[in-house]
Amino acid sequence: MRLNKIMDEYLTSKPEDKCCWFNGEWIKRGNLKALADECTEILRSSGFSEGQRLAVLMPNSPMTLAVILACWRLGGVFCPLNEKTGEISLLKTLDLLKPFAVVLSEGVKGDLESALSKAEWPCVRLNNEKLTGNEKFTGKTQSADDFDKTLAVIFSTSGTTGDPKAVPLTHENILDNINACLEHVKDLKPENSLLNVLPNFHAFGFTIGGILPFVLGATQCLVANFMPPSNVIKAIEESKIDVLLLVPTMLGFAASMLERQGKKLSGIKLVIAGGDKYNIKMDDRVTAVFGVPMIEGYGITECSPVLAVNPSPAVRKLGTVGPALPRFELQLRSEDGELLPIPGEGVLWTRGPSVTSGYYHAPEINKERFIDGWFNTGDYVQIDEDGYIKILDRVTDIIIVGGFNVYPQEVESILDENPAVNMAVVVGMPNDISGEVPKAYVIKQQGAEVTESELVRFCKERLSHYKVPRSIEFVDSLPISATGKILRRVLRQKEREKN
Repeated sequence: MRLNKIMDEYLTSKPEDKCCWFNGEWIKRGNLKALADECTEILRSSGFSEGQRLAVLMPNSPMTLAVILACWRLGGVFCPLNEKTGEISLLKTLDLLKPFAVVLSEGVKGDLESALSKAEWPCVRLNNEKLTGNEKFTGKTQSADDFDKTLAVIFSTSGTTGDPKAVPLTHENILDNINACLEHVKDLKPENSLLNVLPNFHAFGFTIGGILPFVLGATQCLVANFMPPSNVIKAIEESKIDVLLLVPTMLGFAASMLERQGKKLSGIKLVIAGGDKYNIKMDDRVTAVFGVPMIEGYGITECSPVLAVNPSPAVRKLGTVGPALPRFELQLRSEDGELLPIPGEGVLWTRGPSVTSGYYHAPEINKERFIDGWFNTGDYVQIDEDGYIKILDRVTDIIIVGGFNVYPQEVESILDENPAVNMAVVVGMPNDISGEVPKAYVIKQQGAEVTESELVRFCKERLSHYKVPRSIEFVDSLPISATGKILRRVLRQKEREKN
């Protein structure tokens, strides 16, 4: 079933019911439908049709939901992009996607629009809340041979070479993933209201924050930007939503702000975190300010995106991302592809109806990552006897010290145990003798005093000698992506440039 039919049924069934909260007010289902109707007519009259792709650079807003629905009604493919990736990266991505047109929000900088126009990509600006009547698409001719009527979304990411990589997902992929989430996390109900603050170019935010509420029959609270965290706390309090979807970094920022203000949120029924490492040392703090324990999950864009999640606070295993969702098959393999036993640890491979069939126009990468229907997630994990998964590290993040594997998350977890450490990130530093050695970047707890030698000694008492950081650099902040992930590659590049 196509997702636009589900969205339309939701909007038409009870037009006077509230649908989404945005900028201080609830918007009715009928009003959002009317906005989508206008967007549909603008796109149709411009010549947009089945299988064509629409590139969009917009924050979360009612208009973004309306454009998604309009695009899908006409059989098109929605391609959300991140403005902050920069002009060069965006132009490369557009060359790969070859969209019909590029939709920009009113907040996108004018020099970016000029660069897009110079590259001959048709652009149109949309207000985040309403149409002005002046919107007009002038589409670019697309080859009919390149149309795919089954696709719903193409997410764009940067590959390891710096060239863009795109993940196409069908309506069936996304709908299966949403249904699997609802089968697995039984605490999600139609009467819930979900926070939609993760950017829509992030698969977790798009699928679970934006589209799942339509399938579930729930409402959502749209927030354009997480920073500053006070915006989100205010939105949660005013809209009275009860399900929070955040990445761990956002969770930490929000918890710290609430602690400083001496506040606790009321009415929260579920907090789900995913997208990066969760520091279990934060758990008591998170539970105290949000009123419920957090449940951690794990997903990757290629899986639409949720692959595993702890089903509920009652049966969660802290430090794991829970068992796999229904219909995901799992394998553990060595880095050489040898099948390994479960329970055990190894590189995680998976297959199932939520998994993409391959990267967009990337046959060489597909040969490496997709074999006989199985997808290589690139994550090194441990699976226990109950099927609960613990993420040990990205295979590409593993530090090899004299032939021994060092998993940064293991070292980070030890550093996090020190009361003076607020956050730690470990990367590999080039070394002439052993190839690489671990280096830690540490943000101290406010007011805490600790030296490099004290933290090294702390690690020596708890880790094998080759896992101990050879150096520790104290920093005030760490490079973070727009989706709240620590950018390890930026830190690694910093170390390479020194050598």
